[in-house]
Amino acid sequence: MLRFCLFALLLTAATAAAQVPANAPANPRAAQLFQRDAILFAWALQLFDANLDGDISAAEAQPAARQFKTIADADRDGRVTTYEYDRAREFIEARY
Repeated sequence: MLRFCLFALLLTAATAAAQVPANAPANPRAAQLFQRDAILFAWALQLFDANLDGDISAAEAQPAARQFKTIADADRDGRVTTYEYDRAREFIEARY
């Protein structure tokens, strides 16, 4: 159930982040993805914590969500399935 909730949150955050202009306000739903998954949080913290405060803000989470969607969307259909989400998470866990 938690995996499905994280998956749904990723779809919402990544889809919203992909459609947002660079100067638009940050989407707090993108940050929720990383707050709910320790592996993704550690990955996002390592690569996207621009101010080095040890947290992922909504502004930092948007590019992280876009990058995660790029990694996860294996068949490049614009959607991340539960299977793709799990494989991307495993990839991140092994690599980072």
